[in-house]
Formats: sequence, C-alpha cells, structure tokens
Amino acid sequence: MSAQDAATRLFRELTGHDADGVWSAPGRVNLIGEHTDYNDGFVLPFATPHRTYAALGMRDDERIRVVSTFAEEPVEAGLSELESTFPISAEQDAWAAYPLGVAWALLLAGASGRGVDIAIASDVPVGAGLSSSAAIEGATASALNELWGAGLDRTALASIGRRAENEAVGAPTGIMDQMASMLGEADAALFLDCRSLEAQSIPLGMAEAGLAVLVIDTRVAHAHSTGGYRERRASCEKGAAIMGVPALRDLSTADLPRADGLMDDITFRRVRHIVTENQRVLDTVRALREHGARAIGDLLTASHASMRDDFEISVPELDTAVQSALDAGALGARMTGGGFGGAAIALVEQDAVPAVADAVAAFAAAGYAAPRVFPVTPGEGARRDG
Repeated sequence: MSAQDAATRLFRELTGHDADGVWSAPGRVNLIGEHTDYNDGFVLPFATPHRTYAALGMRDDERIRVVSTFAEEPVEAGLSELESTFPISAEQDAWAAYPLGVAWALLLAGASGRGVDIAIASDVPVGAGLSSSAAIEGATASALNELWGAGLDRTALASIGRRAENEAVGAPTGIMDQMASMLGEADAALFLDCRSLEAQSIPLGMAEAGLAVLVIDTRVAHAHSTGGYRERRASCEKGAAIMGVPALRDLSTADLPRADGLMDDITFRRVRHIVTENQRVLDTVRALREHGARAIGDLLTASHASMRDDFEISVPELDTAVQSALDAGALGARMTGGGFGGAAIALVEQDAVPAVADAVAAFAAAGYAAPRVFPVTPGEGARRDG
C-alpha cells in the first residue's frame, strides 16, 4: 500500500468518512552546506522522491486531532490550547508536535482556523537525516493553508514549519529543510541564501552525466532537539560574537587567521567549518554551472572531512560508510543532515551503483548494523495530491 493510500485509509478509519483532500511534501537530501543555514549562510539541498502524505478534513468544532501510521492513538487538542500542549511529553506521541506546531504557528500568523482532523503516513525514512520532520510540516502547512484560506506563499509556509520545529518541538534548526521541502524541483538542487531566503534552482543533470546519488542510511537515529546540535549552534554564536559580526555568514576564509588568534580551539574549529563550508557551497554551485555534476566530488568529500574533524558531528558508522563508498570508486561522499547519526550520500557512476552499494553494505563486517542503501533522484516540492 502506498503512503498516500495509507493516509486516506487511516483518515477514513478515524472519522468514518473521506478526507476533504490529501497533500504531501518530500524529505530532502542536502547535497552540501551543513549547519550553515542557522548561520545565515548558503545551502544546496534537493527534495527527495520520498514523501509524507496528510489527509485532512474539516470538523464542526474548534478541536484538532492528528493520527499517524507510526503511532497507536490520535492526539487531540483545542485550537486555543495548542501552545500549552508543547512539549508533548509522551515519547510515543512526540511526532504530533510537528503537525500541531504547524497549526499553532499558522494561527499566530493570522490564519482563521477551524477544527480539523489530520491523518499522516510517510515513506520518508525517520531518523536518517532526510528531514522526515520537514516533510510532515510541509504537508500539514500546505493543507491548512488551503483549508483555512491563509493565502501564504511557499516561502512563508517554510517559515511556518521552521517556527513549529524551533518553538513547538524545541529543535534549534535553520530553515533549509523546510525550504527544500516546499520549493524542490525535479532534477535540480535548491541554492538557498538563508539570510535573504533568495532561492535559485540549479539543474543537476545527473542522468545525462551518467551519475547517481546513493543514500547510505546507517540506521543510527539522531534527533535535532538533543544537546549536540544545540551545543554546535551555541559555539557558532559565540564565534560570531567574538568576531563582532551578526553571523558567521559575514566571515570569509581570509578572516580565519585572525579568528584563530582570538578563540579557543573548539570554537575556532566550529567557526572554520562554517566559513569553509559556505565557500564549498559557492564553489559547488559554480562547478555545477560551469562543468556539471562530475566536478563536485572532491568538494563533497572535503565537506565530510570538515564535519568529521572540525564540527565533530560525524559518527564511526558514517565515517566508515563514506570511506567504503570512496574505496569502491565513488566520485565523492559525505554525511548529510544534522549529524550524530543518520545518512551519508555518495556521488557514483550509474554503472558502478551495484558495486558501491555492495561495498558499503559490507561495512557491517566492522560490527555495525547493515545500512540501507538506495539511489535517490531530486523530486518536486509540496503539492496537493487529491
């Protein structure tokens, strides 16, 4: 059964009638630009073909009820009570903070809400660093925007999703994931300036170049609301304050020698990752435009080394996956997502996909759980499906 069918069936089981509509939004793979988003920097993600579906129907009262295929019971709240429900304490119901948080953020933005039932199903891998959370937020925001007549554009809806994640869920993330989920286009990456929110579609042309992107899901789950992510963000803010700039986006590689003389080693290395990662994003966009996807492999691999050594957000499973892919002939590889688990990506010749996938799968011999390996192609952003 498809995730869309699962959402519509779950809605029918919950309410006894058909939904008013079904909306969906994708997860995302970040090609390059990690942790630069909340530093007002540059990122280059693309939307995945994996999607989260939300079937919605209006109610006659002022209550919102959400249910999903990955939870046993519905979670319900009054529209006027939403803010007081956060954080949702029951671990098995924590997922509900995402759709409820979106509803709350839309109401704060001026939407005239009415009661609604929401049934959610997804084929975006959870905990793999592919932003299953942004997919929930994008599908819910798109649906409520239409049903509540809010009239917000896609960039505004991405901001709604980010507010839900930051304030309702408590994860101090930037806006990259939500923008990629809302604005993604087929066979293209989204070059996003996270300060101005200016977005440009950058054609990838993977198929024409005979290339594929492999996702290597290590099955090591991560959570953005845990301490490691928050500590990295605090280090970045400390570094910006020391350098007297609003955000690390305002530094260039030429500023690094001065930063090294002013900061402790850990803060400097966190800053160095952000500054060099921003430059790698710009270099990747330039390489794609001028030379195509074959020219970006070394930039991906350099990004991983920076995340491993300077930002220290990789884990042994991710390092082993990246090295296994490179040893098997990948043009480049890096972890993707917030870190501390999740997935890596590898840029691979299409005819070498089976060999690289087999080599990566063999890293289980190192004592790790066997990874899930699959190719991914850039898909389109949030939409109405029915």
